[in-house]
Amino acid sequence: MTSISHWMRDTVTWLWAADPLSARERELKLRALFLDTLGCAIAGFGKMEVANTAARLAHTDPGTVSLPGCAVPLSASGAAYAFALAACWDEACEGLARAHGRPGLHAIPPALALGIANGTPLREVLTAAVRGYEIGGRLGERMRIRPGMHVDGTWGAFGAVTAAASMLGLSSAQAYASLEAMACQLPYSLYLPIAEGANVRNTYVAEAAARGIRIAHTIAAGITAPQGALDDVDARALGEAGKGVAHAPDGEWLIEQGYLKPFAAVRHVHYGAAAALEWRSGQTSADAFREINSLGLDVYPEALTYCGNRDPQRAIQAQFSLSYGIAAALVLGDLGPGAYEPENLCSEDIRRLEALVVLRPLTVRSDERKAILHVGTSAKTHVITSENVPGDTANPLTGAALTEKFQRYVAPIIGTTRAATMLDAVMHASLDTPVRDIVA
Repeated sequence: MTSISHWMRDTVTWLWAADPLSARERELKLRALFLDTLGCAIAGFGKMEVANTAARLAHTDPGTVSLPGCAVPLSASGAAYAFALAACWDEACEGLARAHGRPGLHAIPPALALGIANGTPLREVLTAAVRGYEIGGRLGERMRIRPGMHVDGTWGAFGAVTAAASMLGLSSAQAYASLEAMACQLPYSLYLPIAEGANVRNTYVAEAAARGIRIAHTIAAGITAPQGALDDVDARALGEAGKGVAHAPDGEWLIEQGYLKPFAAVRHVHYGAAAALEWRSGQTSADAFREINSLGLDVYPEALTYCGNRDPQRAIQAQFSLSYGIAAALVLGDLGPGAYEPENLCSEDIRRLEALVVLRPLTVRSDERKAILHVGTSAKTHVITSENVPGDTANPLTGAALTEKFQRYVAPIIGTTRAATMLDAVMHASLDTPVRDIVA
């Protein structure tokens, strides 16, 4: 099997020679990913912890980068950190199923921060973001994490440093060296905070984004990296968990296979939540959930591994809870950021239904995502099968749904008019427009 290091060197060479914006559909997919991540970040800046973090960074890491929704200007690395922290706060951003993680979430923050700092046109920012996405997605598929780890901040850090290398004008050889340099210090991030309800998990991507910029700078400055570090860290830290996985060949664009989320929850939660909302839509009364006396969810095993949290007490636990997602969707008729506000986390109706849910593994192919929800009342038991939910490759989140989500998340923070102007600019502005003008 070709070593990861040799494979990545070839892939970086391909990406640096290719024009990712040559296909209109790919460009639109990139714009949608950028828009959605931007919307999630602006919403995140409305959270007290995120705003406070940005304010503290401004004291020690001041700069000229002004992010929409953020009250203080920061340095490029500080802005990348704050943007990434904000973007993942509501757990509503993108992902790539085959990588089991979020390559865009890692690549966009350094690309945007450096783009604003340097007055870079949108074309270069999107090119850097997709380069980071393609590297991160490929390494996510190959470098699987160990049990007990959390995916954020691990292989996604390679996407961050790739995006930074692109924005800083590094050659393909220097970009490859940046990957090997990142491999020498790849974070080992834990799932434990989610189980315990600690939101330090949200800093994993932030650390990767800021580190990506710093490492790219050091390689440009002449710091050297060993060849083979990618293979070494995979063997030592990850146990070569993904060894033997057939990776995407050069020329295949993973960005075309990524998803955007309709709900503010881990993607695994979406399938049960979509089934719950389908059941609710068929009822004549909004209070029909009060008649439910049994709930069961048959779901693909990976969802149980990462989202089997029961009786969640804090927002991040609930975002990773299959049972909470179902209960909140049944009661609220929605699964947006508001589902994790204290009044809903303490809701007696949601708590009662969450306790009823019985979780069972479903026998499916390893790449198949499917859920079957059983909703029991005194009258009958309804069985709803959920697959191909909005956001899946065959059912992308586009058009009105994408627009509605952006406005819903962004308008409360920056106002309806500015939100509409920004949305139009991201989706339609010339690629030669400076990105700072687009997000102004």
